[in-house]
Parts: sequence; C-alpha cells; structure tokens
Amino acid sequence: MTDILFKEESYNIIGACMEVHKKLGCGFLESVYSEALELEFKKVNVPYEREKKLQVFYDNQSLNKYFKADFVCYHSIILELKATKYLIDADSQQTLNNIKATKFKLGLLVNFGELSLVHKRILN
Repeated sequence: MTDILFKEESYNIIGACMEVHKKLGCGFLESVYSEALELEFKKVNVPYEREKKLQVFYDNQSLNKYFKADFVCYHSIILELKATKYLIDADSQQTLNNIKATKFKLGLLVNFGELSLVHKRILN
C-alpha cells in the first residue's frame, strides 16, 4: 500500500478550490479565483502564502531568478491556478518543472476554467 503524500492537506486545498468553483463557476480571470481562494483559505484555516517567491536551483546551486508560485500551502505544497478552457500537457510540465526547480515534493494544478473543477497532483 502506498501512502499519499500530504493527503489531508491536499484534500483541504482541493475542497477550498471546489467551494470557490461552486460559487463562481467558470469564466473569470485567474486573478478573480486567486482572490476568492485566499478568502476561502482564511475561512477554512488552510495556511498559505500567496504569490510566494521561491528560490530556483540548478545542479544544487541557487539561481538569481525566482519562481513566483500562485500559492504555497502548508509550507509544503505549490498550488498553481489556471482559468483556461482545458489543461494542456505544458501546464502539467510547467508545474513539474517548478516543483523540481524549487525542491518541493508536491504540486497541485487546478483549473477553474472548465464546467467542473479539474485538478492534478504532480509529484517530484
């Protein structure tokens, strides 16, 4: 049996995203969902940092460039938001690159732009 990495934390984050999607539906800009999600995180006590600058590493050396995550939740999970008609492979690849380059273990990719909320867990 395999343990799911950050199972409870992921459940709480996705639950908050579902609540935002349920209330707003699809069709807004990503910035609207981001602001609403911040309010929802506060309501349900999900610890987060919004638009967090993260150090990027190459070959175990830090680079001068930073990556700005939409959210970092529980000091452990990068949350990337999208508001597009559908996710493409490049979205998943970008999230994977971001968690690898910042040495995080889990990224959640969430798309508010579809009729039903779409989310993916991406492991490093």
